[in-house]
Amino acid sequence: MSKLYLTGARLVLADTVIEGGALSIEDGRIAAVEPNGVSGASECRLDGHTLMPGMVDLHCDALEKEVEPRPNVHFPLDYAVAQADKRNAAAGITTVFHALSFAHDELGVRNNRMAADIARHVHRYAPHGLVDNRVHCRYEVTDVTGLPVLLQLLDEDAMHLASVMDHTPGQGQFKDLAAYRDYISRTYGKTGAEAEAMARQKQAAAEGALERVRTLIAAARRRGVRVASHDDDSPERVHQMADLGVTLSEFPVNLETARAARERGSHTIFGAPNVLRGKSQSGSMRALDAVLANVADCLCADYAPGALLPSVMALPELAGIGLPEAVRLVTANPARAAGLSDRGEIAVGLTADLIAFREVVGFPQVTHVWRQGRRVYRAGF
Repeated sequence: MSKLYLTGARLVLADTVIEGGALSIEDGRIAAVEPNGVSGASECRLDGHTLMPGMVDLHCDALEKEVEPRPNVHFPLDYAVAQADKRNAAAGITTVFHALSFAHDELGVRNNRMAADIARHVHRYAPHGLVDNRVHCRYEVTDVTGLPVLLQLLDEDAMHLASVMDHTPGQGQFKDLAAYRDYISRTYGKTGAEAEAMARQKQAAAEGALERVRTLIAAARRRGVRVASHDDDSPERVHQMADLGVTLSEFPVNLETARAARERGSHTIFGAPNVLRGKSQSGSMRALDAVLANVADCLCADYAPGALLPSVMALPELAGIGLPEAVRLVTANPARAAGLSDRGEIAVGLTADLIAFREVVGFPQVTHVWRQGRRVYRAGF
């Protein structure tokens, strides 16, 4: 049985911080907090470092950019998944839900066939990963062809989280047709006419969306897969989704909606890049305001894994909260939201998913990562 003894670090526990703390790990699990030495253990000194649980990221679509770094330029999928795995380890993310969009043929890798292929490659690579690589399937509800593909992935146990999203202009992230047209043209190189045609197609495909959503949520719940709603823009939308069985609200666009989600018992998720940049990329509410109003449960990487840790470490000063509370936004809270009870805290008996970091030129940089007690990453700044 392998033993590891970590000493000298600032140790971030669920509700407190221990300076110069120590931790023992045996056979991949946390064996003791503040032990008086461990016989036969390998010792790792972490003076000047902070030691905290590995981060749990519920939503990051950066893998799509690893697959397609430029429009119509594709890398082999096994290669792309391996690059994303390493990028998440370097960011201190030990459990990642790769967010893959299923939206037929409209946007490159977000068509159903390609997205399903990526999901299966993530599943295939998982036993070899530095971190725990999981799949978050995002279903565009105006896509009439995506539901059978998603149901098949559920049957294959290749989906670990699902979300339902509607990017039709006039609600959610895109307040009007102009906002949608601008985003599609800027991001995917579509002409204004092409973007407008896509929007009209979405509006025409809205019929039957609610029944498709019901079917997906029911199938996911039978498999124990939790479901999120995306870009909720009103309390009415929150209640509708909660009544269908949704338990997570991703990126609620305003404070009123975020409060409604919390009142319904849904876990709210905001983007770490929003905290780091100080604003939303789409004109929605600031994530910092959600933290200040105590309606933020989780932060996710969204599109930038490296943004997660610096956002967390900025929150004590920006929001006036303690370090344990800030850390819970990326560890214990998302773990519980996803139904993962074996990780997210430094506590005896839990999986030893841990990261150590120190400040380098004004920002926290990850130096050590342990996954199930095994060191999978080391950086010597």
